[in-house]
Amino acid sequence: MPELDARAIPHAIRHATIFGALGAIKPGGAMVLVAPHDPKPLLAQIAQREGDAIDVSYLQEGPEAWRLKFTRRR
Repeated sequence: MPELDARAIPHAIRHATIFGALGAIKPGGAMVLVAPHDPKPLLAQIAQREGDAIDVSYLQEGPEAWRLKFTRRR
C-alpha cells in the first residue's frame, strides 16, 4: 500500500499534494498518510470534497506522527 509522508512536503503545497494522491486512488484502493499532527482540518476538507467516497481510519495517533489509512469506496 502506498504511503505518503506529509512531513516531508512543504506546508504551502501539502494539502494540494495530498488531494492529488487521494485522487489517484482507484475504487477499492488505499493509501497511508503520515502527518506531523492530527489532521482534523484536512479531514474536514476531504469530507467536503469527497463526501463519503473515502473511508478514513487512524493507524497511529502521535506523538511523533499520525498515520491514517484512506480507502476509496467501490
